[in-house]
Amino acid sequence: MTVYLDHNATTRVRPEAVAAVTRALETVGNPSSIHAAGRAARAMMEQAREAVAALIAAPPQTVIFTSGGTEANALAIQSAVATGSRRLLISAVEHDSVIETAKASDAAVEYLPVNAAGVADLAWLRDRLANWDEGDGRPFVALMLANNETGVIQPVAEAAELVRAANGWLHVDAIQAAGKIPVDSRAIGADTLSVSAHKLGGPMGVGALTFGPRATLVRIQHGGGQERGRRAGTENIPGIAGFGAAAKAASSVGEPAWRDTAAERMKAAGAVVLGEGEPRLPNTLCIAALGWDADRQLMALDLAGVMVSAGSACSSGKVKASHVLTAMGQGEIAPAAIRVSGGWDTTEEDWTRFADAWLEAHARHEARRKEVA
Repeated sequence: MTVYLDHNATTRVRPEAVAAVTRALETVGNPSSIHAAGRAARAMMEQAREAVAALIAAPPQTVIFTSGGTEANALAIQSAVATGSRRLLISAVEHDSVIETAKASDAAVEYLPVNAAGVADLAWLRDRLANWDEGDGRPFVALMLANNETGVIQPVAEAAELVRAANGWLHVDAIQAAGKIPVDSRAIGADTLSVSAHKLGGPMGVGALTFGPRATLVRIQHGGGQERGRRAGTENIPGIAGFGAAAKAASSVGEPAWRDTAAERMKAAGAVVLGEGEPRLPNTLCIAALGWDADRQLMALDLAGVMVSAGSACSSGKVKASHVLTAMGQGEIAPAAIRVSGGWDTTEEDWTRFADAWLEAHARHEARRKEVA
């Protein structure tokens, strides 16, 4: 029996989502058609929109469906640039989909630093906004709600106050947070906020962006008038239906005590927990054993039937240091860091078996190291 603890990369599709996708696939109808089949497809889509909106406490009419979290992030950033933002403040620990989109835009990019635990430096942000050059247009700040590698939860509501005082635009990537902790897009002050289905038990290939009254979205994908004219293209009804079902079912990702018990056992063997002491997602553990490369840890665990990852799944297979851990000043330990993440169907036994397998592999590694020495 294998143990899957890489849910931050993608999680298993919930049974409710499978059923919703199946029903949608068995139903004919384009939601833009006005006949009965089209109206049925439209109703299915709008029910899902209401469920996704409820998950993030947003008005349903402000939820725009996209092809995934990456497109949702891009729609926010590209809209800000198109409407006058000429300098983007991007937190140094943002997901690559935010960083790379910002870099590819016509705007200048500046990085909001973080401390050793990976928490955004709000004093720096306050000073930077206070000295904003009007020639740089409206300030745009991207600060994720929770980090995909460490699970560290950011002080987004506090950042929103600073951004709003400067008449700026705050974009919040809530892709890892939604379905794991309560997300209230309006209470935290997000002008735009992105989510993705496959991180919370829905299918891959569908996401959403919600926008507030201070954000002006610009249509990037041209064609018909779908999604209230903001995102052209026939909507992915099966994916959207599955997203809605998963959003409605999302409520828990297991007990943080399970993760913390495993972490304490590993710390006793010399491992270091990244982001420890700060609020973190209850399902996420980023841990490192100095001198034991992450790829070797992953191989040893995989042979033991335990699946985890080294940082973001979007960087898997690439020999490069984690920009998240580097930004935290943990570049030396970054090559030895692995990410372990539970999901909606993870059990306490999964965490125990992971810790057992890691400790056994670590003991073998230490024995070999001493032999060589």
